[in-house]
Amino acid sequence: MEMADQLGFQFRPPERRVWTVRALVSAVRSHLEREYSDCWVEGEISNLRIPDSGHLYFTLKEEAAQIRVVMFRSSAKLLRFRPENGLQVTVRGRITVYEDRGELQISAEFMEPQGAGALQLAFEQLKARLAAEGLFEAARKKAIPALPQRIGVITSPQGAALRDILNILARRHHSANVVIYPAQVQGEAAAGEVMAGLRYFNQGLRHRDASGSRSVEVIIIARGGGSAEDLACFNHEGLARAVAESKVPVISAIGHETDFTIVDFVADLRAPTPSAAAELVIRSRQEIEAQAEDLARRLERALRYRLLMARQELTDRAQHGAFARMMDGIHRRQQKVDEQRFRLEKAERQLLERYHRRCESVTAAVRHYDARRRLAAVRQGLEAQVGNLAGAMHRRLLEGRAALDRTAASLEALSPVAILKRGYALVFDAQGQLVTDAARLQIGDELSARLERGLVRARVTGTGEGS
Repeated sequence: MEMADQLGFQFRPPERRVWTVRALVSAVRSHLEREYSDCWVEGEISNLRIPDSGHLYFTLKEEAAQIRVVMFRSSAKLLRFRPENGLQVTVRGRITVYEDRGELQISAEFMEPQGAGALQLAFEQLKARLAAEGLFEAARKKAIPALPQRIGVITSPQGAALRDILNILARRHHSANVVIYPAQVQGEAAAGEVMAGLRYFNQGLRHRDASGSRSVEVIIIARGGGSAEDLACFNHEGLARAVAESKVPVISAIGHETDFTIVDFVADLRAPTPSAAAELVIRSRQEIEAQAEDLARRLERALRYRLLMARQELTDRAQHGAFARMMDGIHRRQQKVDEQRFRLEKAERQLLERYHRRCESVTAAVRHYDARRRLAAVRQGLEAQVGNLAGAMHRRLLEGRAALDRTAASLEALSPVAILKRGYALVFDAQGQLVTDAARLQIGDELSARLERGLVRARVTGTGEGS
């Protein structure tokens, strides 16, 4: 200190900077996102959770380390396979920090399985699940009519597959009617359009068309050959279930003979090629129009080019910084919502478990309660009370009868009729009035006297005063 003063230097302690927790976590997150904005990480999936929001939450681990991963719905819906615990994957994304927990995590934008490709893995997963449900069993498949008069075809109206089918049908059975439902057979929208065609033809079973014709008797789903990516739309679970639920028999004619899709396994009959489908559905020959096929190929190439350019433009727009920041804010809030939902579900489970334990306790108490013993005690008490009531009623009746006898005796003693037993009589005049005074009578009046037994009639011959 003295040396510093002699040299003219002044010693100052370093300035202390105090961070808030949120500010520190936010600074660390910003630094990590700048330094690790595009990382590829491989590991094993564990603790996978898929809430109703569609986001994916899981842990990417190896023997001595692990890191949390979140993949939001916008990226998760583009996966061509179903993530599962224990699956070895490679994840691409940016390193960030979830501020509410101060936890390091990967915000994933792309994921692919190690070993088998994503398309092949998705194919095997879906195939195993539908096979377990019995959708591939021969017992549930419908028979194909031998000579249908009305045939429904779901395919691209510009594809070579449709031309092959029409030519063969025209040469072998020119009277057959063909109803075409135009649909894309490649790309994201293809599965939905093919399902719409199946619904359209199945509705024909209940409603006739404008011309009054009956519904189709068989449906052909057709597409020419292509790569695994080109045929991926026919591995769609919804499309497979729609084929299985169709009331009209379905023939699958997709790709070449070596190509297999989920629709091939679910359909009532698989044809190795669209041409073979026409030969199977009706015994006929085929003629291909080369010019129509060439036009179809050129149109298909043009459509592929337009789709590629549109996809590239959409990718460029999606990578704009402002859009990325907006989506990052939305994703963080979505993650908070999922976190609150997890907490609510946990609290709900705990509450239900408490109620369940209480119900079990009450059930055990009721089980040990002997109702028969309680009813026997109640019956014994009721019988005792009935006995007491019967005794009281009997005593009351006896007392009432004694009182009635006493009252009757008193009335009997006071009755004027009772005195007749001692030899007295009651005398009545001609009007039936009781005679109590002789002065009221005259000689010759008729009288009647009532004795104890019988009645006596008399006439007054004389009156006088008696003592």
